Amino acid sequence: MIYSKVYIDSIGYEIAPVVVSSVEIERRLKDLYAVLHLTEGQLEALTGIAERRWWEDGHRLSDGAIAAAGRALEASTVRADQLDALIYGAVCREYFEPATACRVAAGIGVNPEAAVYDVSNACLGVLNGMVEIANRIEFGQIRAGMVVACEASRAINEIVIEQLLQKRSMDFFRLSLATLTGGSGAVAVLLTDGSFAARPGRKLIGGAWRTAPQFHGLCRWGIEAAHPGDSQEFHQFTATDSAAVLAHGVELGAQTWRAFLNRMDWSAEQVDKVICHQVGASHRDTILKLLGIPESKDFPTYPYLGNMGTVSLPLTAGLAEDRGFLQPGDRVAFLGIGSGLNCMMLGLEW
Repeated sequence: MIYSKVYIDSIGYEIAPVVVSSVEIERRLKDLYAVLHLTEGQLEALTGIAERRWWEDGHRLSDGAIAAAGRALEASTVRADQLDALIYGAVCREYFEPATACRVAAGIGVNPEAAVYDVSNACLGVLNGMVEIANRIEFGQIRAGMVVACEASRAINEIVIEQLLQKRSMDFFRLSLATLTGGSGAVAVLLTDGSFAARPGRKLIGGAWRTAPQFHGLCRWGIEAAHPGDSQEFHQFTATDSAAVLAHGVELGAQTWRAFLNRMDWSAEQVDKVICHQVGASHRDTILKLLGIPESKDFPTYPYLGNMGTVSLPLTAGLAEDRGFLQPGDRVAFLGIGSGLNCMMLGLEW
């Protein structure tokens, strides 16, 4: 995919207010650590994550997305009623139906002719939403659209901590480790055809994707019966084979990187900055080394924000710009990965 008239007009984000350190989580798991003979500090040592953020209990996903959308609109000359599409791309949703995008659209006041719907693709949801809107802009169907997402990790973490204390199993700890890295946040990405600004920036040039669906079972989050054969009681569950996700995800990332550079007609050396999906230290170190990208070109947020799913990459890009890491003229690569396994990389001129 190659684009000629698509721009990121602004990025708005909300960082959840409740700071939860890895030390605090380990204190809650002290009985499990004693049984499994684990030493304190394992959670941060294994993931590189010192803390993550949670929303206040009872916080609505759509409220987070509305707040992030408001920030994106404040930073833009585009009005809400000028948006021709609004897509909600998070893993976490308020209901099976209606689309969470509907309450967000009502909350910010989009025009009644706008396309409003949800997109789901694990941690790639926002990037997929960006491509949906970019395609509409490139074909001349719309002038402006927004992708929003809000992720919340408090509930599933509380459930997993309780299950860990009950099961006291090393195998279950291994499958639950990725869940304990989860953070919360909200983001909004506003894309236009460039006609709203005198000098539009952050041009979306194009991208590439690759998929390895044979590994769809490596990372799962859903609802299951609380007891086998019980159709009356259900609960959330997560299970991630972190080692296998790393091995196969990095391989898929290398394939996508080669396709991305070829599609963009860029060399690796011509990429000035990269923004990665924020999984953790092992994933970051492995993928950067494999792709030959110096750490100085990357802007990590996982040590203090954790893995916020769909929100991680775009929110990190917003922070990177606000803190001066991304500069006008930079060639920037968004490196996205999601369970499934799916990988997407987008190239921009900032």
